[in-house]
Amino acid sequence: MGIGDKAKHAAEEAIGNIKEAAGKATNNDSLKNEGRADQAKADVKQAGDDIKDAFDK
Repeated sequence: MGIGDKAKHAAEEAIGNIKEAAGKATNNDSLKNEGRADQAKADVKQAGDDIKDAFDK
């Protein structure tokens, strides 16, 4: 798996963290849930990266 993909997925997770924090700060449940969803998607992508790396070795 390329370093670029891993960095992209880590950035997606960070953006999700920021959205969730902003949603909590502004009491915006929609934004908070969107942030959590973004984090979950990034986690799945990162798990896929880890699996691909395991098979490449």
